This record gives sequence, C-alpha cells and structure tokens, in this order.
Amino acid sequence: MLIRQIEKFLEETAMPSTKFGRLAAHDPRFVGDLRNGRTPRARTRTRIERFMNQYRETADAL
Repeated sequence: MLIRQIEKFLEETAMPSTKFGRLAAHDPRFVGDLRNGRTPRARTRTRIERFMNQYRETADAL
C-alpha cells in the first residue's frame, strides 16, 4: 500500500508528513488523509512514488 511506502519514507528521511504532502502532492493534508482512508488516483500514486525515488536518488548523491 502507498501509505506504508510513505510512512517508511518519512521515517527514513525524518521528513514531517505535512512537508511531504506539500512537496509530493501539493497538499499538506495528503498523508493525514491517506491515514484516514483516502485512496489516491493511479496518476497521483505514480507521482508520489516518483517523488520518493527521486528524493532518495538525490540524497544518495550527496
């Protein structure tokens, strides 16, 4: 599930959930909404996964 991937990402990066939502989905409530049962569209899911992968790649390069 996407929320599990996001929770792991947040733990790894120590990023607040609202910052993640702002950066990845342009919605600071995104993670909270997912925690409360929101189901993202396929396009949104793809965009979120791409954001996490690119963020990790950038962090690894530093």
